[in-house]
Amino acid sequence: MTEPQIAVVVLAAGHGTRMRSSLPKVLHQIAGRSMLGHVLDAAAALSPARSGVVIGDHAPEVGAAAREIDPEIFVCIQSPPQGTGDAVMKAGDVFADFDGVVLVLYADTPFVSVDTLAKMVAATQRENVALTVLGFRPEEPGAYGRLKQAENGDLTAIVEAKDAKPEDLKIGLVNSGVMAVNAAFLRKGLPLLTNANAKQEYYLTDLAAIAVGDGLRCSIIEADEAEVMGVNSRHELSQAEARWQARARRRAMDQGVTLIDPQTVYFSYDTVIANDVIVEPNVWFGVGVRVDTGTRIKAFSHLEDSNIGADVQIGPFARLRPGARLGKGTKVGNFVEIKKADIGENVAISHLAYIGDAHIGNGANIGAGTITCNYDGYDKHLTEIGAGAFVGSNSSLVAPIKIGDGAYVGSGSVITKNVNNDALSVARGRQRDIPGWGKKFRTAKERNAEGNNAKKSALGEKNQK
Repeated sequence: MTEPQIAVVVLAAGHGTRMRSSLPKVLHQIAGRSMLGHVLDAAAALSPARSGVVIGDHAPEVGAAAREIDPEIFVCIQSPPQGTGDAVMKAGDVFADFDGVVLVLYADTPFVSVDTLAKMVAATQRENVALTVLGFRPEEPGAYGRLKQAENGDLTAIVEAKDAKPEDLKIGLVNSGVMAVNAAFLRKGLPLLTNANAKQEYYLTDLAAIAVGDGLRCSIIEADEAEVMGVNSRHELSQAEARWQARARRRAMDQGVTLIDPQTVYFSYDTVIANDVIVEPNVWFGVGVRVDTGTRIKAFSHLEDSNIGADVQIGPFARLRPGARLGKGTKVGNFVEIKKADIGENVAISHLAYIGDAHIGNGANIGAGTITCNYDGYDKHLTEIGAGAFVGSNSSLVAPIKIGDGAYVGSGSVITKNVNNDALSVARGRQRDIPGWGKKFRTAKERNAEGNNAKKSALGEKNQK
């Protein structure tokens, strides 16, 4: 069998009113990526020749988001909404003059796997098959369309719940909505759809009966209920997030990552962690994090868009913001924040520091309370700290500035000028001792207190008379 040509149509025109959100439903995120993004990513794995997304005129930002993911995607508008069949009609340019299989996906059904989609395409390629639907068997079939089958297992019709007879409602195999359709049949069948049904909409599912009437076959691929989970509310979004995270945690552990308390660790869709990494409880991985082998991420740390080398120690209570790059063997301790900084190998930033817009050489030591003062109210400026440099505690490095290799900065300094290699720089007020000052200060305070107490006592006696 030759490799099929594939076109993809993603339906994303719904209003999503149950989300109660100004953000279109399909742009809500799971693991740091929109539901639309998850669906388009799965489709892209099949290398489709053409892709399209059908949006409503109320949400142009959905089309814009789709084009950020795939600049070549067709953006088609359905207005007013008149059912799934009408939505696919609006995407006619995607499969016009196209010879192959058209996958119809839903942007609010983000977990359909690449393997399942490939099986659907292969089933639709078989001789005399017009379409394949993705079915599942929920505990409560409820409002799902029922899949009626012939004795050989072929699909004969899809009956929407609102139009179903009592005997049809007893069927346990239901329609997920996801469909693979022969492109030539799709072009022929869409104009034959009618809205003679309870909802007065054009059902894409009626294509099954049209195909059977033409002597063509329709097939079914079954998935488990979790794979075809749809998201229509905030509660369902939280369930989808929990499902995704559970799979990601299991996958990480299977690949050699230790999660001490898996339920408290949260990954993003693109998190990459090598084997022999240890992750302590309550760690959050934002988008764009890569972690090399042998690293330990301690409890209550928050990481985003960061590249972490091998054998690094992070946390507890550390924050890596976008652009943090940590070299092998570096230590970033408690209450340290790093942003847009390249940190070399074996650097120690052990506690209570802010390092932003900086380059730090190998083996440098950054003392507690050190701050790179990178922002002047208008622009960000670079701090460069050389290899083997030592920055004393409670130092402020006012950028742009360069601390040379092997240089020392005295504790409590405010450094505003470059420091040469191997030099010591101290920038703070001179210490001055005043003998007896403490005793004089206390005596004066005590006398004032005695005087105030005497005045209060005299005032109280006067008020009693």
